[in-house]
Amino acid sequence: MRLSNLADYAVVTMCAAARHCGGARTSAGDLAAETGLPAPTVQKLVSRLTGAGLLRSVRGAGGGLQLARPAAAITLADIVEAVEGPIALTACVDGEGCKVDQDCRVRAHWPMVNAALRGALAAIPLTQLAREIEMEPEPA
Repeated sequence: MRLSNLADYAVVTMCAAARHCGGARTSAGDLAAETGLPAPTVQKLVSRLTGAGLLRSVRGAGGGLQLARPAAAITLADIVEAVEGPIALTACVDGEGCKVDQDCRVRAHWPMVNAALRGALAAIPLTQLAREIEMEPEPA
């Protein structure tokens, strides 16, 4: 399983927004510059993240973007679901057709697998993701 580029960029964008937490509001342009992501991509993400209730846009003087709730209350699962929709490894869980649907003996187990995956992602708060980690130099 691999996250889409858009989901990956959403995590990067939210981490940058979290680093502004408690300070001045930021803008989509500032987030794009800070992350190195294309401005149109960040604009698209800001729209989705705002729609999902993870970011809040404040208009007027001193306006801009801010986290809609504390970074500790936002998880990796929240961010991924804002961009990708519900976390599910297979389409059959969503009721989409499957060629072996009639004879599938695994289908009943997918909700448990999906719940475990979502639980693992939900256990990672944005505060942890936004924390700067010092990278150790590569061995020579």
